[in-house]
Amino acid sequence: MTGLPKGEAVQDDKLHEECGVFGVFGHPDSGALTVLGLHALQHRGQEAAGIVTYHDGHFVSERHPGLVGDIFGGKNAARALNLKGSFAIGHNRYSTAGGSAPRNIQPMFADLTGGGLALAHNGNLTNARTLRAELVGEGRIFQSTSDTEVIIHLAARSRYKPIVDRLIDALKQVEGAYSLVALTSKKLIGVRDPWGVRPLVLGRLDQAYILASETCALDIIGAELVRDVAPGEMIVITKDGIESYYPFQKQPNRFCVFEYIYFSRPDSVVEGRNVYELRKRTGAELAREAPAGADMVIPVPDSSIPAAIGYAAEAKLPFELGIIRNHYVGRTFIEPTDGIRNFGVKKKHNPNRATLQGKRVVLIDDSIVRGTTSKKIVQMVRDAGAAEVHFRVASPPTAHSCFYGVDTPNTADLLAHQMDVEGMRRLIGADSLAFITMDGLYRAMGEGRRNTAAPQFCDACFSGAYPIELTDITGGAGRGQLSLLADVA
Repeated sequence: MTGLPKGEAVQDDKLHEECGVFGVFGHPDSGALTVLGLHALQHRGQEAAGIVTYHDGHFVSERHPGLVGDIFGGKNAARALNLKGSFAIGHNRYSTAGGSAPRNIQPMFADLTGGGLALAHNGNLTNARTLRAELVGEGRIFQSTSDTEVIIHLAARSRYKPIVDRLIDALKQVEGAYSLVALTSKKLIGVRDPWGVRPLVLGRLDQAYILASETCALDIIGAELVRDVAPGEMIVITKDGIESYYPFQKQPNRFCVFEYIYFSRPDSVVEGRNVYELRKRTGAELAREAPAGADMVIPVPDSSIPAAIGYAAEAKLPFELGIIRNHYVGRTFIEPTDGIRNFGVKKKHNPNRATLQGKRVVLIDDSIVRGTTSKKIVQMVRDAGAAEVHFRVASPPTAHSCFYGVDTPNTADLLAHQMDVEGMRRLIGADSLAFITMDGLYRAMGEGRRNTAAPQFCDACFSGAYPIELTDITGGAGRGQLSLLADVA
């Protein structure tokens, strides 16, 4: 979901998921359940959240900037009470530096011929700029800078009458990664792109059906997992039950491997795999590939903790919390200048000096993006008295931008694109540096190795092998990176 105004580059030193989606059909408390579901999916987007319900002949919408708990809790609890109806969809939007225009908050809604349509999107369309130029040329008026609105305009333009056919017609024209939930006056619809890059699961709570980006959103409301929505599948839920369609040309599955490394919550089960267990296995593979003479293993909290546990177990080294994270500070990227941003890193992480003093440590992180945070973390651990710092990364070097729904810097700004491993080691100041290999990552995922001819996952951020056309980059109307780094307007 694109939409950051031009020039507002993201300043954080982590990759970030852009959105989480949730939907309910057939429950009298659909609005409240969606609030809870979005709360569980808060890690997938902290800029804004929105919910649309359908009740008594009307769509009801609450879309606001901020965290779910702030938007629908405390003094704003009336907003949740306003969301009456037995079916609803919701959306969490990823936060960026200044890209929080209210017009981009989802779900988006439009009145089409035949009725209203609310839509929420996780992913990124790679021909949105091209399609938008075409639609604007026809006189269509856009209300946002989001690629999600392109889908709505395409559905509105469709010559088909049933809303399901309109949506299929629209999605056949788009390229990129998407997991969608859509709501009409009679239907809840869930769709994944033919490659299945982003997750979407189907759940059940009593007689109600649930759609969610991750299973942790089912757990919070006591729903059971039915199954993953398959790549290229459209699920249509009505009072009569579920219908499943496969309207798109079949493509090889390319689920985003970074969902397992970093994005998804560790307690989620994604594509049949438990995220926590996979992260531990990644750490174990890393220990076998890149051992280090050390006294202990410490994670960069929180996302690297499972990998560090796996590394420590395999290496037969103590696992210790050598860095303590303060959970009550905002993310570092919201700071406007380098000086303030550096201070922000220290606010977020503090060394456990009594544990680190005089010790040789293996420091585990899930990725290196620009290297700025890694450098500060290494220095912080040294300043706390560590005798040696051996940096190990539970993903291959991130050398390429993502165009499928992950917020990344431009390729030229990625540290692994600028220098080799030894150059990175010198820059971050570690005694040694190693990344898990691509085959090691695939082994941790339960695959024998990466199939070079037909990779089992989308690993484009490591390999540069993009499975889906990048029309807006390679020759569509208006060249440039179609991510949160550039406006589509």
